[in-house]
Amino acid sequence: MTRLAARRLCAFLLAGMAIALVAAPRAADAPAPLAIGAQAPDFTLPGVDDKSYSLASFAKSPVLVVMFTAVHCPTAEVYEARMKALAAEYQPKGVAFVVIQPNSAKALRLDEMGYTDLGDSLDDMKVRAEHRQFNFPFLYDGETQEISRRYGPAATPHVFVFDQQRRLRYQGRIDSNPREAYAKVPDTRNAIDAVLAGNAVAVEKTPTVGCSVKWLDKATLHDAEQRAIEKEPVPLEKIDAAGVQALRKNATDKTILVNFWATWCAPCTAEFPELQTIYRMYRKRPFELVTVSINYPDEEKGVRKFLDGQHASSRNLLSATMDPYELIKAFDPEWNGGVPYSMVIAPGGKVLMKTNGVIDPITTRRTILASFPDDDYVGQNAYWNQK
Repeated sequence: MTRLAARRLCAFLLAGMAIALVAAPRAADAPAPLAIGAQAPDFTLPGVDDKSYSLASFAKSPVLVVMFTAVHCPTAEVYEARMKALAAEYQPKGVAFVVIQPNSAKALRLDEMGYTDLGDSLDDMKVRAEHRQFNFPFLYDGETQEISRRYGPAATPHVFVFDQQRRLRYQGRIDSNPREAYAKVPDTRNAIDAVLAGNAVAVEKTPTVGCSVKWLDKATLHDAEQRAIEKEPVPLEKIDAAGVQALRKNATDKTILVNFWATWCAPCTAEFPELQTIYRMYRKRPFELVTVSINYPDEEKGVRKFLDGQHASSRNLLSATMDPYELIKAFDPEWNGGVPYSMVIAPGGKVLMKTNGVIDPITTRRTILASFPDDDYVGQNAYWNQK
């Protein structure tokens, strides 16, 4: 190759790389938080009470506190009680609180839901608000995220405090530590007190620790997760009465959800996708889903076909006996034999929940979450066991 030809080839390759870089999709830049002194961006957003809210809804309040939080985020969860306490203390003083959920439900991966019973859709927000008895308007911006981009929450939770003229006086964390026992500086409380008194806010900006906002461009990660799930191997092994008896005793260090089902059982196959969702949410925690088909051993082909169609990468078992009553007696003598039949079993064999029929997904998820010891997020066990 001549020098001239080599130069032309090099130029061609460089040009091709440049085109590829320009054409490659890039994630949208996260917006910067609203600047101190800026006017509050107006909004019109739906709430969990099916009403619509805007800045005008809070026009009479001398202070407006806008908080961004999420349903799925463990940090946001442990702050819920403190958010409610702030609202209960300051609403009688005329302070208005509005809480906005900025995440796109389409951008939330299942492996990001290991500490939650719910996602970030408006319907899920309604369930959480009722369950935890929120005392503030809880609004949804996950559809377009237009308002969230104007405010620029860095994480959930993130607070913005505005004065009577709706100028931003403080933005950042609720307090100085997600673990409440270590939270020595009540930053948001200090800011509200200063604005109510007509004083300058001593600390106008702080960082805020929490979950990243699930901007719409992260939907590609959600889709990639689904494609990866579809490539996972689908196991199936036989189990006899002795194996089922050992399963019931649960000598492992994990909470297990055992589900008995059959391909000919319509309620069984209808609820199966929900079981797989639960498995994919919690499989990074001390948890295991075990499905047990009571189909006969010679029906294995049909069982495998169904499991493959569900991309069921959980632990899947098939009866090794031609007598299904052996399995029933070995697992639970009180079980009448109807399927679906599910049981949540703690390490050591304690039964936490059992259902003859289709499970209630939310109750099942909360039972599982409450069984987990604190691991890499201390405070979650207390959160899920609070009444």
